[in-house]
Amino acid sequence: MTIEEILAGESKNVEFKVQRPKDSSKYMKTVVAFSNGEGGRIVFGVDDGSREVVGIPKDIVFSEIDAITTAISDSCEPVVIPDVYLQSIDDKTIIIAEISAGKQRPYYIKSLGIKDGTYIRVSGTSRPAGRDLTAEMYYEDEGRSYDKVIRKDLTVIDEEIAKLCHQMKEVAVANAKSKAQAETIRDVTKNVLLSWGLLAEAEDGSIHPTNGYVFLLGKDEFLSQIQCGMFKGTTRAVFIDKREYSGPLWKQIDDAFQFILRNIHLGARLEGIYRKDIYELPPDSIRELIINAVMNCSFLQNSRIQVAIYDDRLEITSPGGLMPGVTLDKMKEGYSKIRNRALAHAFSYMNLIEAWGSGIPKLLESMREYGLRDPEFCDLEIGFRINLYRKVEEEKSKTAQSELVIEDEPDRGHSENKKEPKRSRKGAEKEPKRSRKRELKDGAEIRKDILQCMQENPAITQLKLMEEFELTRKQVQIIIKDLQMNGFVERQGSNRSGKWVVKKEV
Repeated sequence: MTIEEILAGESKNVEFKVQRPKDSSKYMKTVVAFSNGEGGRIVFGVDDGSREVVGIPKDIVFSEIDAITTAISDSCEPVVIPDVYLQSIDDKTIIIAEISAGKQRPYYIKSLGIKDGTYIRVSGTSRPAGRDLTAEMYYEDEGRSYDKVIRKDLTVIDEEIAKLCHQMKEVAVANAKSKAQAETIRDVTKNVLLSWGLLAEAEDGSIHPTNGYVFLLGKDEFLSQIQCGMFKGTTRAVFIDKREYSGPLWKQIDDAFQFILRNIHLGARLEGIYRKDIYELPPDSIRELIINAVMNCSFLQNSRIQVAIYDDRLEITSPGGLMPGVTLDKMKEGYSKIRNRALAHAFSYMNLIEAWGSGIPKLLESMREYGLRDPEFCDLEIGFRINLYRKVEEEKSKTAQSELVIEDEPDRGHSENKKEPKRSRKGAEKEPKRSRKRELKDGAEIRKDILQCMQENPAITQLKLMEEFELTRKQVQIIIKDLQMNGFVERQGSNRSGKWVVKKEV
């Protein structure tokens, strides 16, 4: 312990005590919290308020060491053996009790019992773990996976199992990278689901679903949901859009992914004679982060996966902190440890996962290729959050012309005889009917305005939308396809004489 570390104050792994409290429970909470986490040090002889080194009187230091060691050994279950030693700073003696991360979690204060005496460390304080976190420690420390726990209160019939197997194969084929890969995908059977841990056989031979089966199909209406929100500014004070997705997890992942793509900026660049749409954040990495959030979600906790979009960042939060042995540095190097192993088998089969542990290194590389700052990884102890930072407004203004509303070139995919709408000088000088043209900076805003046009004029044609927004035919077609696929608008009647029916707002 250095003077610089003392001046830095208390933290997740350091706590100060001006002297040894007579009531040992006042620091025993910290002891079990350190044991249940990454370990830490309790420093006796430092004022936690002023950070002044007051020291322990030299004539009692050895008796204090014995008292601290005995109290810790006698008060905790399982037994915690601390490393207690002396150190001199500015000619004053302090006592440091170093607590290692435990291997038999959960640790708790024996006199309070496991229910009330289990503590964890959160943001420099020791707080009760609660029943759910305590149970999670049991599963993790015993090498078990909560999603493989059998649900004897539920039954499942063969028809339902067959339906799930069929759905999973359809998803696997749809996510295949090539026709050759799709042709190699085998059928899923009841026995395969049993081997993965999505189904389990009871002692009487009956087949029951496990938690993983329940979560995969979204049968738990509260926990098996992904919450998505878009906010104005950089805080959660003002909602712009809010969605809660339910149903099978693979569908929720896609719904959350599409929600993000609808609400981040879409630009473009020319590659030779072709135009390529470019999102401001790497889509493949976004999708993989959502998948990882599901695979490592602690379904024991009374909370859900959350996706939040702010003016300056995309935030993905998953209940459940880092798994034992996992650190932020190891993650960046590709180290992977899965919390929900039954779900991981299912996701791997459905081609939702490419390679174990590759997600974070690829994310770092992609963000740098996009010219963005590195992601921010936040270990919240009871949750894990990743922030992907967007470009600030000043940067956006420099590239606004290269985004969705860009070139006036004709669509290369159509015949040269089909002319784009003419723009006369006289027309260019007029104020547009709607002030939505060149000043628009992002795809989300354009989609909203096109949807409004369809609502006001259901018979509006693609040509009129091209004129209204100064877009190419291809750009209009991309936007309309996106609105239709996500259920915002429906086409009734023929292309020539039909109309648009707006189902919901963007």
